[in-house]
Amino acid sequence: MPYEIQFVASAKEQLKGFAVSDRTRIIGAIEKQLSNEPKKETRHRKRLRPNPLAPWELRVGHLRVFYDVEDKCKVTILAVGTKDRNKLYIGGKEIQL
Repeated sequence: MPYEIQFVASAKEQLKGFAVSDRTRIIGAIEKQLSNEPKKETRHRKRLRPNPLAPWELRVGHLRVFYDVEDKCKVTILAVGTKDRNKLYIGGKEIQL
């Protein structure tokens, strides 16, 4: 059964800050990677160490999607950002994890 994917309001706003091509890549990756087995670690998905942002990360090139799997059928997108070397930017601000 496919997972329902929902965005928190702040993640929707962060997504609007990306170029259309990046938004398309992000949404496509979310639909492909998180609609089935979002808790399965792969080359593009990994569980993060405990942090205040999110328990899971989806990598889409230099783009990052942070999410949580709340129950057996719902994935919540908590934040969307970019990674530049070892620095993470969400909403234009550098974030420390």
